[in-house]
Amino acid sequence: MYEYFIGTLTAIYPSYIVIEVQNIGFQLLTPNPYEFSSHKNEQIKVFVRQIIREDAHTLYGFATRRQRQLFDRLIQVSGIGPKSALAIMASEQDFSGLVLAVTNGDLTYLTRYPGVGKKTAQQMILDLQGKLDEFVADEEIGGLFAQEIVDNSVAQEGKMALQALGYKEKDINKIAKQLATSSIATTDEYLRQALKLLMK
Repeated sequence: MYEYFIGTLTAIYPSYIVIEVQNIGFQLLTPNPYEFSSHKNEQIKVFVRQIIREDAHTLYGFATRRQRQLFDRLIQVSGIGPKSALAIMASEQDFSGLVLAVTNGDLTYLTRYPGVGKKTAQQMILDLQGKLDEFVADEEIGGLFAQEIVDNSVAQEGKMALQALGYKEKDINKIAKQLATSSIATTDEYLRQALKLLMK
């Protein structure tokens, strides 16, 4: 079993990267290949998971050990295979939304992921609830990741409140990027600032 590869990143494609280790080019499927763009033709360290099936031996690569741990958790869920796990991870920038949705049993959020229907979302909650705490306490993120989860919760509640007020999702998403750079601690504050931007 491979732990990680250290080699030269020689190519980046929409679904995978190629890393050359001792004159051998390894194809690594990864959630977001372009995450590695700034390291093209440089030596990098990629955490690896090998999955062996009857018809294929596939390597999956991750920028951090935390990403690989989440991948491992996801593929343990009934109904989620490696490709689905990558699609879910590609939809999240920091995974705080996923952790929060599983913790709160938020089916609506989970069914937004590609290929995840209500049944699979319910299975994710059943299989993962209480098993993602390590991603909050992880040394790589510490208190910062915990704060990101709080920020994400405020944003989600704020967006729901705006939708309830009749604002269109596309308009809400436009201002969400601006609000993401602000230090907002409560849903009420998020709503007030969002309304100011929407009224401009």
